[in-house]
Amino acid sequence: MSVPVDGGRIAYRRMGSGRPLLVLNGLAATNADWDPTFLEVLASANELILLDHRGIGASTDNGDPFDIAKLAIDATAVIDALGLEPVCVLGWSMGGFVAQALALDHPTHVDKLILLSTNLGGPRAQLASAAVLTQLTDTSGTPHEQARRLLSLLFPAEFAESVYAAFGDVIAEARAQLSPDLVARQAAAIDAWHRDGVGDRLGELRAPALIAAGTEDAVIPSSNALALANAISGAWLVQLNGGGHAFMAQYPRSIAQVINEFLAV
Repeated sequence: MSVPVDGGRIAYRRMGSGRPLLVLNGLAATNADWDPTFLEVLASANELILLDHRGIGASTDNGDPFDIAKLAIDATAVIDALGLEPVCVLGWSMGGFVAQALALDHPTHVDKLILLSTNLGGPRAQLASAAVLTQLTDTSGTPHEQARRLLSLLFPAEFAESVYAAFGDVIAEARAQLSPDLVARQAAAIDAWHRDGVGDRLGELRAPALIAAGTEDAVIPSSNALALANAISGAWLVQLNGGGHAFMAQYPRSIAQVINEFLAV
C-alpha cells in the first residue's frame, strides 16, 4: 500500500490491532528491518503503520534532495490518507528526528510520541565520533562487509556477532539493494538536522513523550536521551543498560511492553 506525495509515493504496511501507531525507521532502513519480536509485542496492543521513507524500500521519489521537515510532511500524507489524525508516533534514530518535526510542525497529527535512540539536533546534540559517522554512511565493500560493519555500529561486539551469524545473509542481501545516492541524501538531511534541530522548540511540545536509549549507543550517545527528557516537559525516560543503538533487538519484549504501558496511560 502507498500514498502519493510530491515527487513519489510513500509505502507502508499495517499489522496488529488497537490504537494506531505510526512507526518511522532510521537511516538506510526499511519497514522490513524491525526486530520481529519487538513488532509482535507492539502489535498485540496497537495497529502498526510501518512506513518507508521516500526513496527507500517500496517508496519512491524523484531523486531530489530532501530534509527532515519534508519527511515529516510525507508522514502527514499517510496519516491523512488513512484518516488517523491524531496518531501515536514512534521514531528510531533518524525516524526520531522526523517524529519530533512531525509533532512540532503538525501538532494536530500527533497524540503521543516515542523517541528511540535519537537526539534533538542543533548545537545541543552530542554527536558520535567522526569515524563512526563515516562508517554509518559507508556503502563501499561487499554486501557482507557492509552488513558486518553496520552491525558493529548498531550493537555491542558480542551481540553484533551473534546477529551476523544468524542474519548476515539477509542483511547483506538488503545492503546489496541499497542505493548509495539515497543514503547520501538521507545523510545530508541528517547533517542539516545536526546544524539546526528543534531543541529550542521542544518546550512547545504538547504530546506526551517516552524517550528510550541504550547506554552503549555508539551512533547517538545516550546523553542525548537525557537532553531530550530535560527539554520535553513530563517525558518518560528509559535507559537500557548495555543497549546499543538498535537496543530494540536486544531487549525486544521489555522495551515493547514499556511502550505499550506508556500508550495505555
